[in-house]
Amino acid sequence: MIDGHGDDAYRYTHIKHNFSSNIYAEVQHTELMKHLTEATDCIRNYPEPEPFGLEQLLCHHHHLPPQWAMVCNGATEAIYLIAHCHQHAHSAIVVPTFREYQDACRLHQHTISFCKQVGEMPPHAQLLWLCNPNNPTGETTDASILRQMMEEHHDTLFVVDQAYAPYTDVPLLNEHDVATHSNLIILQSMTKQFAVPGLRIGYILAHPKVIDRLRLCRVPWTVNALAIEAAHYLLAHQDDYTIHKETLHSEITRVAHALEALGITHSDTRTNFALFTLPPHREAKLLKDYLAETHQLLIRDASNFETLNSRHFRIAAQSAEANDLLIKGIREWIYS
Repeated sequence: MIDGHGDDAYRYTHIKHNFSSNIYAEVQHTELMKHLTEATDCIRNYPEPEPFGLEQLLCHHHHLPPQWAMVCNGATEAIYLIAHCHQHAHSAIVVPTFREYQDACRLHQHTISFCKQVGEMPPHAQLLWLCNPNNPTGETTDASILRQMMEEHHDTLFVVDQAYAPYTDVPLLNEHDVATHSNLIILQSMTKQFAVPGLRIGYILAHPKVIDRLRLCRVPWTVNALAIEAAHYLLAHQDDYTIHKETLHSEITRVAHALEALGITHSDTRTNFALFTLPPHREAKLLKDYLAETHQLLIRDASNFETLNSRHFRIAAQSAEANDLLIKGIREWIYS
């Protein structure tokens, strides 16, 4: 699904506020840029074919032994690797959710079952794919439910994408769960944590036997030298990248309540973004075009998520001032 992702700001030249990506955009990267400028000599040499040095650092960060982490070219590479290593498997996907799970599974000829919650997983599913917090709804699945299911379904591999964990206060699965459940893969995204989507840095936490199998399917040098250098810098300067998750959740809740008055409903989000549904006979694509062309604001047309339709769109909270501009623009469109 190359076409249809959020953050398609590259299609425009005049966007002032980007609500289409589930990232708080107003993060200052001055020191990171300075560091990378001074480190550009790294491009003169090949990086490690696999970034073992960075993986060991991540294991230390998560209090795991070496070999329990695998760095990828964004979490999306991890998704396709997992699907590749389990070709022709039966995958259950909790929907609506990130489309790359089903696209990767279809590419590698999985049998796919869709379910609305983890408890509806078919009994013989070999993999369960769950985004938690979920994209595009911002809803969460209780970690205790997942732990119980992993205990009851030893032969099912649980692929839990926690890319948006830094944006919620809800307790999620953690390193201890990886250490105690060999049928668990946790996907993490430095993209989301540090607001650097262009660098493509994601990673897997899993039992070494799971990771060893994935390494057999990957090609060398998928993570470039600048991305590796940036990741080392970011992990060493985490305190400079505080996500004010409570403020952002409060803002998306405020926006949702304002849009309710316009007949626009929303998901029960626990994070910084939410899924919205327009009134009947209104189309998200037309709203997106209007906001981009008239107000230089970009939202996510969510009509291409499984089970959703042309009335759905997603927005991620930005600053209060930017959010006010969005509310104003949507109100104008509704009444126009």
